[in-house]
Amino acid sequence: MASTRSSVLLAAAALAALLAVGSCASALTFKTGPGCSETKLVLIPSAAISEVEVKEKGADDFTALKEGPTGTWTLEGKEALKGPFSIRFAAKSGGYRVIDDAIPTGFKSDSDYKTSMQV
Repeated sequence: MASTRSSVLLAAAALAALLAVGSCASALTFKTGPGCSETKLVLIPSAAISEVEVKEKGADDFTALKEGPTGTWTLEGKEALKGPFSIRFAAKSGGYRVIDDAIPTGFKSDSDYKTSMQV
């Protein structure tokens, strides 16, 4: 009987731990890195993501960003970039995600843009 109680308590503790970990998710944030300008967008995500692309306002397709050595993603254009920007990326856990209007028009270097997506 003692082992049954121990098993039930252990199962309850494991379930509580899983629920606690699951509720610790935080919103994905993109920081604009140094060097941003009218023609350059540098993004630093708050979580591990890959294959980052952005779609400028009015564009039909997404454009791939180049991955930098320190977890930064960069888009450089010949003309001024047009926000707001939607972001599409591959999550390290699998699957693609899209966040519409994640980076506003008139973005600035060293600014944080919080999204509604939980990671």
